[in-house]
Parts: sequence; structure tokens; C-alpha cells
Amino acid sequence: MRKEPLKHREHVKTAFSKYLPSSFVDEIVELFLGNTVRFKIVKGRKTKLGDFRAGLNGEKHQITINGDLNPYAFLITTLHEFAHLITFESCGNKVAPHGEEWKNNFRNLLLPIINSKCLPKDIEEALVGSLVKTKASSCTDHKLSRVLHCYDKPKEGIELLERLPNNAVFTLNGKQFIKGPLRRKRYICQELNSNRSFLVNALAQVQLIQNYS
Repeated sequence: MRKEPLKHREHVKTAFSKYLPSSFVDEIVELFLGNTVRFKIVKGRKTKLGDFRAGLNGEKHQITINGDLNPYAFLITTLHEFAHLITFESCGNKVAPHGEEWKNNFRNLLLPIINSKCLPKDIEEALVGSLVKTKASSCTDHKLSRVLHCYDKPKEGIELLERLPNNAVFTLNGKQFIKGPLRRKRYICQELNSNRSFLVNALAQVQLIQNYS
């Protein structure tokens, strides 16, 4: 690991402290300083929580993380993307993005966090469960995603779809839907303007309009 001037280290620590649980700031600072990477905090994106892009032709690797994540979601997403970086450094493009190599690296980054006993108990238990069969992201691990949502700051009028009553009318991405029956981890919802049916993730954040009668 390369040595960094104390002033730079403190600057990095201050920056990460705004987004991470205080107990884990030092671990992420060491991970950042131990790798050659451009780390950017960006506006929230609907399609992803974070992203890793390998540097080409001598450029630095880049990791971007949504800045609107709660501290625990920010922590786990950051580890997820660093697992991509570590996997690329050792394997290049020769392996699947979320293959066994990535899963092993992600587990190796998660274990010290879990073993620290500094996580809330519900998040710790959800992470332990996810280690049995590591998912590609917290979004595809419904138990972990559900637990992490509990630490989001409340948004007026916004609720998880699974918490709405059946036949509730809600908006999502500027369109109005009626909540229908559950199919595995998604609800069959009818879009009002087109009468077309769509499968919507049970953990989608939506805005309730009314209970449909």
C-alpha cells in the first residue's frame, strides 16, 4: 500500500465521513488509498446504486456511488464496486462481472465489516444470510434491500410498493398504476392510460395517490 501525506489522508477521511457510518470510515479510506481509482459521488440514479469502470490506456479506474444512499447502503455499495475493481485487477475481462471471482472478493470485503459487530443487528443478519449465496447487488437480495430501506430518510408521500394495499393507485416514473397481485417478488400492476400490465418490483419506491374502489 502506498503511503499518503497525512493532509491528503485527512481530506479523504473528511469527505467519506459525510456518507459512511462513522465506524467504517477508516476501512473505506484505507481501501481507497490502497488502490489507484477515481471515486465520484453522484446524483441518485434510478437504474443503479453504484458503478465501476475500468481505466483504459493508462487512465485511472473509476467508481461512482449515488450520493443519496443512506450510510449503510453507501457502505455496502462501495464495497460492491471495490470488489469489481479488485476482480478486474486480478482477472481483467476474462471472468463474468458477478462470477465466482467477484463473489469471493465481495465476501472478503464484507467479512471484516460483519465481524466488527458495529453494524445494526438486522443489517448484520441480512449480510450473513447474503454470504451464503452472494447476490449481484443489494437490490437483488430482497431481504437485505428491505432492511437497508429501513435506514432511509423518510420521504413525504413515498412508500415501498409492497406496503400499499391491493388496488391502490400509485405513480412511478411519471405514470399511474393500480397495484395487482404478487408474482414471486414483483406485483402485476396495470398502467391506467394504456391498460397494459407490468411487473413492478415489490421494493419499488412509489407515491400513493388513492385506494382504488
